[in-house]
Amino acid sequence: MSESLIVITGGPGAGKSTLLEHLHRHHGLNTVEEGGRAIIREQLASGGDALPWANREAFCQAMLAHALTTRERALDAGGLWLFDRGLPDVLGYARLCGLPIPEELETAARELRYGPTVFLAPAWEAIYRNDAERRQDFAEAQRTATIMSELYAELGYRVLELPRGSLEERAEFVLAECPL
Repeated sequence: MSESLIVITGGPGAGKSTLLEHLHRHHGLNTVEEGGRAIIREQLASGGDALPWANREAFCQAMLAHALTTRERALDAGGLWLFDRGLPDVLGYARLCGLPIPEELETAARELRYGPTVFLAPAWEAIYRNDAERRQDFAEAQRTATIMSELYAELGYRVLELPRGSLEERAEFVLAECPL
C-alpha cells in the first residue's frame, strides 16, 4: 500500500539523510537512501558521466530508474518505509534544471503514489554544507526546497515542514505524524 511509503523531501543539505539514518538506527524504521547520492558515488567510482555537473539528463534518468526500483522493492517487502526523496523529486529536479520531461517521468510522478503526507526539510543555512556529492550553493538549495514543496502540493500531497530543531525534535515530529 502506498500509504506505507513516506517521503522526506526538501533542498540539499537540509538534514534529510541524517534524520533518516537516526530514525533507522534509533527507532528501527525502514529507510531508502537518496538516489542522487548513490548514483553520484557509483558514477564517480566507475568514471561515468551521469552526474549533475556533467550530464544532467543521464543523471535524471538514473534517478528515475532508482526511484522506480526502490519504490517497488519497498512495496514488495511490506511495512512502513521512509524515503529520502520520491518520484516527484525527480520531476522537480528536471523542472529545476530546465530539462525536457519524459512522459514516463511525468506519469510516474503523478500515478505512482506515496503516503498522503510528505515531510519537507526546509533549506537551513546553519546546517548546510558542501561535500564531494553536494556541489550546489545555498541559493540553489533554497530553490530546490521551494520547487519540491510546490510540486508535492500540486500533486495533492499534504506537505508538512520539519521544524528547524534538534535531530530528536525532528524525529519526534515525523514519528507523531507517521502511520506507525
